[in-house]
Amino acid sequence: MDGLTPIKATSVSSFIGYFEDEQVENTSSSTVPPPVLVSPLLSIVPFDASNKGSYDADAGPSTGPIKPKPYNETYSTRAGPLTGPVKSEPYDETCIMNAGGPLPQVIAPLRSVRPIFDINNYSYCEGAGPSSTPKKRGRCDDDETHLPPPLDVTPLRSVRPFYDFNNHSYYAGAGPSSAPTKRGRCDHEETHLPPPLDVTPLQIIRPSDGSNNYSFVSGAGPSTVPEKRRLGRPKGSKNKTSGEKEQKVEVPNVKKVPTKPSNYDSRITEAEIVNGNRDIVESVMMRFDAVRRRFCQLNLQKYILTTAEANCRTMGVQTNKKRRRGTVPGVEIGDIFYFWGEMCLVGLHRQAVAGIDYLTVEDGEVLPLASSVVSSGQYDDDINQPDMLIYSGHGGSKNDVPQDQVMERGNLALQRSYIRNTDVKVILGRSDPYLVDKKIYIYDGLYNVTNIHTSIGKSGCIEFKFKLVRKADQPRTGYAMWKEAESLRTLNMSASRKGFIHEDYSFGNELLPVPVVNEVDEDDKTNPDDFEYITSQHYTDAIPIDSQALGCQNCQEESCTHLSCMCMHKNGGQVPYHKSVLVCRKPMIYECGEDCVCPNDCKNRLVQNGLKLHMEVFKTINRGWGLRSWDPIRAGTFICEFAGVRKTKEAVKDEDHDYLFDSSRVYQKFRWNYEPELVCESIWESVPEVFNLPTQVLISAKEKGNVARFMNHSCLPNVFWQPIEYDGYVRIGLFAMKHILPLTELTYDYGVSSVEKVGEDEILYRGNKICLCGAVKCRGSFG
Repeated sequence: MDGLTPIKATSVSSFIGYFEDEQVENTSSSTVPPPVLVSPLLSIVPFDASNKGSYDADAGPSTGPIKPKPYNETYSTRAGPLTGPVKSEPYDETCIMNAGGPLPQVIAPLRSVRPIFDINNYSYCEGAGPSSTPKKRGRCDDDETHLPPPLDVTPLRSVRPFYDFNNHSYYAGAGPSSAPTKRGRCDHEETHLPPPLDVTPLQIIRPSDGSNNYSFVSGAGPSTVPEKRRLGRPKGSKNKTSGEKEQKVEVPNVKKVPTKPSNYDSRITEAEIVNGNRDIVESVMMRFDAVRRRFCQLNLQKYILTTAEANCRTMGVQTNKKRRRGTVPGVEIGDIFYFWGEMCLVGLHRQAVAGIDYLTVEDGEVLPLASSVVSSGQYDDDINQPDMLIYSGHGGSKNDVPQDQVMERGNLALQRSYIRNTDVKVILGRSDPYLVDKKIYIYDGLYNVTNIHTSIGKSGCIEFKFKLVRKADQPRTGYAMWKEAESLRTLNMSASRKGFIHEDYSFGNELLPVPVVNEVDEDDKTNPDDFEYITSQHYTDAIPIDSQALGCQNCQEESCTHLSCMCMHKNGGQVPYHKSVLVCRKPMIYECGEDCVCPNDCKNRLVQNGLKLHMEVFKTINRGWGLRSWDPIRAGTFICEFAGVRKTKEAVKDEDHDYLFDSSRVYQKFRWNYEPELVCESIWESVPEVFNLPTQVLISAKEKGNVARFMNHSCLPNVFWQPIEYDGYVRIGLFAMKHILPLTELTYDYGVSSVEKVGEDEILYRGNKICLCGAVKCRGSFG
């Protein structure tokens, strides 16, 4: 090896400069290229073995450099890109035959990527799996290898580019956080292998921006909050040589309150914050609930609801901020709210605690005037009579001591509304049928105060009683529908209903019966078209398995929640559901399947467990049969799978198109996931909502299907579809897009076959059928 000189270690500035965007100074004979950061990932950590400090491979991505042993003019052949420092034998010219080649660059989103180079005195144990420890083998004499290195890619978290010009090597068998170990001398070895390149396909690509002061915490999953650090050398102890990798952990019960950045766009103008419309109201409610679901996933517990509301206010996600009498722009009778703060954010009821909201001098009234009341059951209200409410006044205790109510504040506002005969919005709170300790609030329209009297309450003190009567000519889509559905659920009155046809059209295949009614024509007792009722997808022989992924193997008799679970890792490190509610739309959701050892009630098994809602098939006025539920449905709730026969494109017949699901159609885009800014996370942590399907999904429910075959199309739907994979096949799950009042028709977007751009801003949607959904923004066709 004449003409070659030992490669010296670079100065410590090459390591510090990585973080400070400084120019790397290399005192060796060859120039070291800067590390390439390609990151859908969590952490890319360069390795530097200068004579002043070396990176502690065991301490995690935020550790500081430690001082190695003095440099002794030795050089060790490379042992792979994920190696840590070890002591090398004295320098030998035969050991630097590959020193002149390009330095390896490693791009890896995962925990451990181990290319195996058969040029040292270690060999990989083939039978031990991807995380095995290398075993010792004999001395390598006069070996020469021209074969490309085998490539082992495993979905792990650590990413460490390695510059192979120092006298240290990483112990490949100890995992991504192993401590350095000693390896033997390698004589007369020569390799012409190219530098390893490890690329693993992930769903999110997050560019790493060196212009800010944030670093992503390795090991915390793809929704990690960025961790602030100072300029200069990485955080960590100078003398730290061992220990487990440090990672940021979400601490429960810690509020996540953002400061509104100057460049954040709430997509709500100042004028719309004061006066909203239907689109803005629905957007605010969806965005609030998305934040709430994310906080539930992070387990913030008691701060979830108040923090979600405060964050939306801080970032300008609210509307109808101005108090007013009468109707509220964008809020419709029958809208339901699962949290009091939702009503405040859309301007229906702006009092955060009190049940009576009223206008004051600031709103142009000399004396208080009632604008809305909430009957939540806290007082002795009477709502048993239809279209009438006996509302108990405010107050009646001080320091938990009962006392007579006083005609002031909210009580005075209701009295003035009685005198002036002004409209008062009424919101009725009732128990959630699935969570009896929680309330659901139903907006029932405008009422008038028609009488005021006093009575002795349960406490023995005087209470005011306000009689409110519902105004005529308002839609019967509020509390009346709630009461009807409540009777159907609790009293099983379906057989005595008007237009009753069939008690259970699932013929016992579902846990709950699916009745059929025709209230449009009571005398018509015709059943829907015959079909075979199935509860999940069927396949033809021509349909290949979509995936060969293994299930979780370390979740015996426990739900999948820990990061070592394979299914959790495929889902980004977190369960995609919280209490059977979908947290985010994703390119693909991976549920546990038959190969998994977790129990059937695992939190990662939802779609496969079937229908849980009381469903009903009913006759619509102009669109044939439709589907609705007797239960209130919260946004993100799983409704049902689109069951049918999975077909190839060639096998689809003309008669299938009336009951065909086709994933290749063009669907209306919408945003449903939480915004990272609203939960104090980096914008790079947003979860993509573009589906990632390996093949076109075609499902015909013509001959075989379930209740989903009765769900009609709408250009303004309240349901969306989400691909789910388990047992090697992709299924289609249908989830609630927003809160849905009982007995409201369930619809989803069927999509269109093609789109055509007309002019600069106008898009023409071309479907195979005429749309009769009646939405304000109806596209005119579908399918």
